[in-house]
Amino acid sequence: MELTREQQDMLDGKYGEGTALAMKIQVAIGESFDAKRMVPITRAHVALSNQEADLWFAERLLKAGAHCKIAPTVNPGFCLAYFKKLGTVTDEYASLMERTHNAYKNLGAILSYNCTPYLGTNIPHYGEVVAFSESSATPYVNSVWGARSNREAAQSALCAAITGFVPEYGLLFDENRKGDILVEVQADMKSDFEYHLLGYMGKKIGNGIPVFTGLPKTISQEALMNLGAQLNTSGAYGMYHIVGVTPEAPTIKMAFGGKEPKRKVVITNEDLENILEQISEPGNRKVDFALFGCPHFTLDQVQEIASIVKGKKLAVGLWVMTSSHTKEMADRMGLLEVIKEAGGDIIEDTCSDQPCWHFLSGKVGVTDSPKLAYYPKRRGINLIIRDLKTCVEAALKGEVK
Repeated sequence: MELTREQQDMLDGKYGEGTALAMKIQVAIGESFDAKRMVPITRAHVALSNQEADLWFAERLLKAGAHCKIAPTVNPGFCLAYFKKLGTVTDEYASLMERTHNAYKNLGAILSYNCTPYLGTNIPHYGEVVAFSESSATPYVNSVWGARSNREAAQSALCAAITGFVPEYGLLFDENRKGDILVEVQADMKSDFEYHLLGYMGKKIGNGIPVFTGLPKTISQEALMNLGAQLNTSGAYGMYHIVGVTPEAPTIKMAFGGKEPKRKVVITNEDLENILEQISEPGNRKVDFALFGCPHFTLDQVQEIASIVKGKKLAVGLWVMTSSHTKEMADRMGLLEVIKEAGGDIIEDTCSDQPCWHFLSGKVGVTDSPKLAYYPKRRGINLIIRDLKTCVEAALKGEVK
């Protein structure tokens, strides 16, 4: 790779051992992709995991004197105060969270603890080069905002934040952002929930950049968020196009860069029904809890839950995971009070793929998100997947159809 004097100085240790280590990793990534140079970034998002390997890496960089040149937002850990009060977190995991918090704080990260920064706290401009990790974030910033990021790991995104550079390859180039799979949607997209299921068709869609046709011209931010999150649960996608909706696909010709798609895929109502049956626990049974917010719920989604439970009592526990900003807005608007009076709660800074939920092990719950249902399985937590309204009504009754 051809490095500038500043980049070479970073690599040579003139900016400290931590910056040198970060640049060494960035250069190695670039060389593995035959990148010719590094380019500057203006934003970053780090999908920290609050787990041992992630913490080891962050602490190593910190001990070596690293500090973020570009302050990144970060993914959720878990709300330590809430789960300590609930009595569901061990001292070991509490220590992990505290150390993770301190490491990223001292590295100079923005401690947003939110997996949807692209909706509010860290929104890039069209064409802006950024370094985003997090499975729902990368396709959203590329596809919806038209910014440019490769599918970064938590570690590579952190290194990019420290150095301020990324190797130039992949989705940073115009020619690599064109679609190559035509996905003709013949299914009825009645709500945001169908976009969860459409995104989970990754196995049928296959590797590449999908170009969706047949979708409505007006699509909510929640639906677009759901689509990207599930594409990266069922497969690995840096971006997608929706003809007439996303900025780089005003026409089908522009979406494909004037080329023919390498294949065509048709998605029907039957496909969505079949994928739901495959990934969901069977219904017609009692449930023990309801869990929402993977990706983190928006204020609109919180409002929908509050409208359903208002003046009623939940038969089982219900938790909504959101950003701290969304929870604050919900509190100001009286939505948090409504949900709490019904027997539920809103929790900020928290993720379903965290050890704080171990108390649900062996139980069966409901959720609207296949991604949320996927990760807790390794902790012995099983979930039935239904649309949001059905899930909330199931929590009120204690059973789901």
